[in-house]
Amino acid sequence: MSTARQANTEQGREHERQGSAWQGVPVPDYPESAPEGATLDLLLNAWLGKFTGGISPAALGNAYADWLSHLALAPSKQQTLLQEAWKKIARWQQYAVQSALPGAGAAPPCIAPLPQDRRFDDPAWQRWPYNLVYQGFLLQQQWWHRATTGVRGVAPHHEDVVTFTVRQWLDMLAPSNFMLTNPVVQQATLASGGANLARGMAHMADDWQRAAMGQHAPDQRSYQAGGNVAVTPGKVVYRNDLIELIQYAPATARVHATPLLFVPAWIMKFYILDLSPHNSLVRYLVGQGHTVFMISWKNPTEEDRELSLEDYRQLGVMDALDAVGAITGAPQVHAAGYCLGGTLLAIAAASMARDGDARLASITMLASQVDFKEPGELSLFIDDSQVSFLEAAMWKQGYLDTKQMAGAFQLLRSNDLVWSRRLRHYLLGEDEQDSDLMAWNADATRMPCRMHSEYLRRLFLHNDLAEGRYRTAGRHIALPDIGAPIFAVGTLTDHVAPWRSVYKLQLLTDTDVTFLLTSGGHNAGVVSPPGQPRRSYQLATHRHDEPYIDADSWQRDVPRHDGSWWPAWQAWLAARPGALAAPPPMGPDLGDAPGSYVLQT
Repeated sequence: MSTARQANTEQGREHERQGSAWQGVPVPDYPESAPEGATLDLLLNAWLGKFTGGISPAALGNAYADWLSHLALAPSKQQTLLQEAWKKIARWQQYAVQSALPGAGAAPPCIAPLPQDRRFDDPAWQRWPYNLVYQGFLLQQQWWHRATTGVRGVAPHHEDVVTFTVRQWLDMLAPSNFMLTNPVVQQATLASGGANLARGMAHMADDWQRAAMGQHAPDQRSYQAGGNVAVTPGKVVYRNDLIELIQYAPATARVHATPLLFVPAWIMKFYILDLSPHNSLVRYLVGQGHTVFMISWKNPTEEDRELSLEDYRQLGVMDALDAVGAITGAPQVHAAGYCLGGTLLAIAAASMARDGDARLASITMLASQVDFKEPGELSLFIDDSQVSFLEAAMWKQGYLDTKQMAGAFQLLRSNDLVWSRRLRHYLLGEDEQDSDLMAWNADATRMPCRMHSEYLRRLFLHNDLAEGRYRTAGRHIALPDIGAPIFAVGTLTDHVAPWRSVYKLQLLTDTDVTFLLTSGGHNAGVVSPPGQPRRSYQLATHRHDEPYIDADSWQRDVPRHDGSWWPAWQAWLAARPGALAAPPPMGPDLGDAPGSYVLQT
C-alpha cells in the first residue's frame, strides 16, 4: 500500500472512532483502549464463552425472562395453550386407537411434517408403534411453537430467540436421533448384523480424534485448492498484507474490453467462485471472453487483530482496482461482490462516487445486503449483549475463530447439517459423501476482531450504511450517490442474506437495478452452472425513474425461466459498452493461481 493511502487509512480510522463516539455508537474494547478494570470482565466473558459455544447467557436470559414474564401476565394465552394441549392429547389417543384396531387399515395421520422436514419420510415410520412416536413428537413440536409465539408484549427479537432455542432442543430430542425409536436404524442393524453401528462407532472415534487434533474432516481430503478445485489457470499479479490478486489467463482470442474484478467474502475462501472445472463461475466467464481478476483474502492471525473494515476497503477493493487498471490500462472495471464482499463493494462504490472516482462500469451484488433491518436468521445471534460477549472472545484471541462461525451456521440448519449427518454417519454407518461445495464450506477463515466488531455494530446493529451514517476516510457516504448500473442476485431459500432483504437495494439507490431471483440457497443458488437440473430464475430491470414494485408483487408477476442464471448475467455484462479486443497482458508473475493466501489454515 502506498504511503499516502496508509496515512489516509489511519486518518480514516481515527475519524471513525471519533464519529462513532459522537453518534453514541459503542466503540469495541481492545487491549490498547480497554477502560481500567475492564480486562477482568473481558477475560471472564471469554472464558465463559468456551462453555456456552459463544452464546451470551445474558442475551439468552433476557429473551426467556421477557417471554416468561409476559406469558405469566397473559392468562388467556395460558388457557389457550392448556386447551390446545388437551386437544392434541385427545387427537393423539384417537389416532393410537385407530392404528391399533385390527383390519382398520392405515389410519390417516393427525399431523403432517412441515414440507422441509424429511426425517419421517421412510415408510417404516408408518408402522406401529413408530407412527405413534413420530406423530406424538410432531404434535408436541407444534404446541411448543404456539407456546413461544404470539405472546403479547414480547419483543420480536426475544420471541425469535426463544422459538429458535426451543426448536434446537426438540431437534436434539427427536425420535429419529435414537436407535430405540428409529425403525430405519433398527432395520439397518438387523440387516447388517450390527455392522452399521460398528462403522458408526469408528466414524465417531475418527471425528473425535480429528477434532482434538485440529485436523480436517474426511470430506475435505478429496478436494484441495490448486489440486482439483480452484484450478482455472492464472497468476498472482499483486500482493499486499491483506490480499493476493489473481489474474486468470484468457481462454479466447478476443476479450471484452472491460475487465471484471471479484470481491469475495472474507469469511470463506474465494474458490466458491472457482470450484471444480464443471461448476466454476470463473472458468465459465473466462470461456465467454471476460478478463477476470479475483481477490484472495489473507487468513488473519492474532497479529492482525487491529485490521479494520476501512483497511479491508483500502487494502482490498481500492488496491485491487488500482492494480487492475495498471495491468490492463482499462479506464473502467466491472466489479462483482459476493456476500460480505458485496457489502464491502457497495461501501467502496459509494465512497468512490463521493470522491468523483468513476472507474466502476457496473456493480454486481451476489447474495449481498446493504440494509440489515431484516438480515435473516443470523440476527438471532446479533444483539448488543451477544456482540459484547463475542467481542470478549475476539479480544482475547485477536480474531473470530472458524469454529465459532461454523457452529452458528450449523445451528441455523441443525436438521440438515447436524442431526441428519449424525444419523447417517453414526447410526446408519454411512461414509461421508465427497463434494467440492462441502469441502469449501468446511474451509473457513478467521476474521480480525476489530473488523468483525465494526461490521456487526455499524451494519447489523446500527444499520449505518442504509441510514446514511457510515463513514469512510472520515467522511459520510450515501448509497444513492452510486451511478453505475447494478445487477443484484438473490437466492430463493437464502438463510444468510434473505432475497427480500437483497431486493431492498432498489429502495436505497438512485440508479438502474437489474434484479435476478434464482432457485437454491446462499451457496448452491450462486453455484448454478448451465446444465444443472431443476434450476430456474426470474429477471427484471427497474429503471431509476420508474415507480417501485414491492418484492411479493415482483415475484408474482415477473416471468420465470428454466436453467442457470449465469448466461443471463454474462449477457448483461457483455451488453455494457466496450468492443472486443486482444487480451491485455498478464501482470507481474508472483506465482501460479490460486496463490498462497488461500492455502493458509
